[in-house]
Amino acid sequence: MNDDEYYLPELDRRYIFPSARDAEEGGLVAFGGDLNPQRILKAYQEGIFPWYNEGDSILWWSPNPRLVLFPEKFKVGKSFRRVLRNKGFEIYFDRDFETVISHCANVPRHGQEGTWLTDEMKKSYIELHHMGFAHSVETYYEGELMGGLYGLALGKVFFGESMFSFMSDASKVSLFALSSLCVEKSYDFIDCQVETPHMLNWGAELVERNVFLDLLEEALEKSADFGSWRDWSWQYRE
Repeated sequence: MNDDEYYLPELDRRYIFPSARDAEEGGLVAFGGDLNPQRILKAYQEGIFPWYNEGDSILWWSPNPRLVLFPEKFKVGKSFRRVLRNKGFEIYFDRDFETVISHCANVPRHGQEGTWLTDEMKKSYIELHHMGFAHSVETYYEGELMGGLYGLALGKVFFGESMFSFMSDASKVSLFALSSLCVEKSYDFIDCQVETPHMLNWGAELVERNVFLDLLEEALEKSADFGSWRDWSWQYRE
């Protein structure tokens, strides 16, 4: 093996991960293991998340750089303010987690065939929701669920997993509502994982992996909002 080759570890039954700081530049940390909720929680605490295609081995990632959104930096332009003011969206939390994750898995995405959100992965995140770690944001318009997102909350970090939208701006409204709530609840940042143009347009920024891991360690030391968010509410205010 050459000195510059990276040996990809295979996970065993123990919930132990290699250090994300030593991952290859592309972000791949390890493969194998399972999607037991306790393993997933351990992964997020280490700055690692699962992402793989159905039928393949489970792959565990910690990208470099990492995309994060500091919630107070969400970009709200004039046109989006008009949407928030006039569109009549209603926002809820944890009202329909299973429908949100199903829509995230099934909504077609440009340039993507199939889904990385497998049945096994959905089952694990639904269990994490029942355990009080995974949460959803739902955006309704005229009584219909038109957009939403889900992710995990640990310490003072929200780890965003996926979002969907059936109408213009619905997923953006969901993320803005989450960002506003994160400001109110003193969350340090929202982990957006990998770079996407729309997230950059909305205010997310890239940070070097070791910087992200340092920020994560600090945020995880802070007290968490454990349990259901169902009683939380949000309304747009100028």
